[in-house]
Amino acid sequence: MAAMKSYSMCSRESDLQLPHHNCVDNYKRRSGKWRPPQAAVKPNLHLPMRSFEVKNMTSAEDMKSLRLITAIKTPYLPDGRFDLEAYDALVNMQIANGAEGVVVGGTTGEGQLMSWDEHIMLIGHTVNCFGSSIKVIGNTGSNSTREAIHATEQGFAVGMHAALHINPYYGKTSVEGMVSHFDSVLPMGPTIIYNVPGRTGQDIPPRVIHTIAQSPNLAGVKECAGNDRVEQYTDKGLVVWSGNDDQCHDARWNHGATGVVSVTSNLVPGLMRRLMFEGKNTELNSKLLPLIDWLFQEPNPIALNTALAQLGVVRPVFRLPYVPLPSAQRVEFVNLVKKIGRENFVGEEDVQVLEDDDFILIARLC
Repeated sequence: MAAMKSYSMCSRESDLQLPHHNCVDNYKRRSGKWRPPQAAVKPNLHLPMRSFEVKNMTSAEDMKSLRLITAIKTPYLPDGRFDLEAYDALVNMQIANGAEGVVVGGTTGEGQLMSWDEHIMLIGHTVNCFGSSIKVIGNTGSNSTREAIHATEQGFAVGMHAALHINPYYGKTSVEGMVSHFDSVLPMGPTIIYNVPGRTGQDIPPRVIHTIAQSPNLAGVKECAGNDRVEQYTDKGLVVWSGNDDQCHDARWNHGATGVVSVTSNLVPGLMRRLMFEGKNTELNSKLLPLIDWLFQEPNPIALNTALAQLGVVRPVFRLPYVPLPSAQRVEFVNLVKKIGRENFVGEEDVQVLEDDDFILIARLC
């Protein structure tokens, strides 16, 4: 691994000479009665980035029927910027193989390593290029309610169909704080709540979900707390997507889940579609479980990034702190591809092990 390549303007206030216009006195000479501008007056707490007339027409109901949503990977150029050509090819492969939605800038897409400018740009790019063919779900969640509000306003302004929101992580809050956090973003548009205690360090308890379920904008829950929790919600009529690829078959067919938000579908979208659409298929599920286990041997998206590079569909570029899997695990992936069938995976090139010095590690953007 050591062989891998790692890659103001100030002014004093006294210097600023601004022109002075006595606008108030001029206005008084024209009219004796001042009228406040009405365009920006709204009763809502949060002023949206666009007017109601051009508001995204997707409703929460439109999102509730989606069965296969891919948490899409973000590929990079050697200088660390987004590789939009490779990204577009990845999304096109999802559409061609039956995925119905993509989460942009989620954990799998490394939204946590993006600036908000990058984040919103990628959401807008995805909507602009693919929004008529696939639902675009922007991960605009944050542990800061203020940031979550601002990012969600921007995400809907550039046309995303729904927002994905996590509970505040690291600096955790109370149950009442979670409700207030979600209540602050739900009015903006269709929303999927994401519960992943393994990453946030805090479970979203069912009473929070049942409280915010009163909002017509709650599309459903991406649930990683297991299939008992999935069934607890689906029994009460809530829409749930499994957030665990290794549990999604049983979640879908035994516990009432609508579908899955999947990492594995980045690699084998056609097989994951079959798993969600064609009824119980324990044989296919068993065939995929070794691949799923391989994908999550290290924190996601380390293995996924490695696999897509080995398949030749993205450049072997990693933004730190993510680094590729060691050579022995890359050999394991080659064997998994052969066992499952290369034709089931994205891309057309032969799968490669790759050498350590093929990978580029990016610590900062130039």
